[in-house]
Amino acid sequence: MGIWQYIAADNETAADQVIDRITETCDKLARHPRMGIRQDQYRAGLRCFPVGKYVIFYHVTDDALQIYRVLHGARQLEDLL
Repeated sequence: MGIWQYIAADNETAADQVIDRITETCDKLARHPRMGIRQDQYRAGLRCFPVGKYVIFYHVTDDALQIYRVLHGARQLEDLL
């Protein structure tokens, strides 16, 4: 189940707000890709940046920011990355 669907089951407005924050943060990361913390213990070149209760995991390439996953911070990240 996706983030929006999970939250919207209780509150669609809150789901929209969370997705907006994640999208805004992805836009900031595209402009400043090195803001995130390196997470090489999971994958070489992987970075992460928190957004509320969620964490954006991404790679920086020469010409793009590639979003790898967006996960809830309380999940067992080692099993999902």
